[in-house]
Formats: sequence, structure tokens, C-alpha cells
Amino acid sequence: MLAAFNRPGPVLTFIAIALILDQAIKYAVEVTLPMHELIPVLPFWALYRTHNLGVAFSMLSHLDSWFIIGLRLVIVGFVLWLWRKTGPEQHFAHLGFSMIIAGALGNIIDRLTYGYVVDYILFYTDTWSFAVFNLADSFITIGAICIVIDEIIQHRKPKPPEA
Repeated sequence: MLAAFNRPGPVLTFIAIALILDQAIKYAVEVTLPMHELIPVLPFWALYRTHNLGVAFSMLSHLDSWFIIGLRLVIVGFVLWLWRKTGPEQHFAHLGFSMIIAGALGNIIDRLTYGYVVDYILFYTDTWSFAVFNLADSFITIGAICIVIDEIIQHRKPKPPEA
């Protein structure tokens, strides 16, 4: 199944489905959740609608929105280039690149649609909380983990004898 991510068709299908899911959830969050109000789901997880004007962890929020969109498009282009240059046996890397592209595009769509990124997932305890994030951010994070896993797998493979 992972081998399918070596081909453009399955990757484009995955990205389209991921974008539809991401945008549908963000739209539902925008029209139903109150702003900056904690809605507990589990003792350590809540829904918490907020708007991110920057990139990850609100970094670069002082920069112009078009600069951030351009930066993300450059990243998408670079990841597409990596996807094309990666060997066909590197299934986890191809999956990871696909997830990163889907996540980055999801957040770009937010920027173009709303002028900010919609965040709504919060993990917390009584004394600590993680940054509020969204499904697209999760795709990016899991995608990066897949790439690291693939690098570990490739590093552990026996090297062919040199001629």
C-alpha cells in the first residue's frame, strides 16, 4: 500500500482527500466553536478555537501574510522536488512528503480564505499546555516523522559491495 505513494495519482488523491477533510473541519470549527473558549473532550484534550497569524507556534506572525504564503509555496515546491528525487523503495519518505504537502496546502488555503490559519486542537494539563494546532499541522508533523523513519530504515539497510 505504501508503494502507491511513489506514483502521482495516489499522491494527488491522498492530498485532495486530506485537503477536503482539513477544510471541512476548519469550516465547522469557524462556524460552531466560540473563540478562545476551552471545550473539554478528554481530561487532557480540548477543542479551543484560535487564529494563527504566523507559522508553527505563531512564529513570524509579524510578517506580511503574502510573505508567509510565498514561503509556504516555496516549501511545497521543495518538498515536491524531494518527492521526485527520492528512490522508489523509500515508501515512508514518499508518504511523509505527501502528508507535508497536504498540510502545507491546507494552511495556505486558510491564509487565502480567512487571512489566518484556523487552529483548534489543544493538549493540556492543569499546569501545562501545548500549542493549539490543527489537522494540517498534524499532517506536517506526522509526515516529518515518516521521513525520519525512512531515513533510519535506509541507514540500517546493508550497503551493496562496491565494485
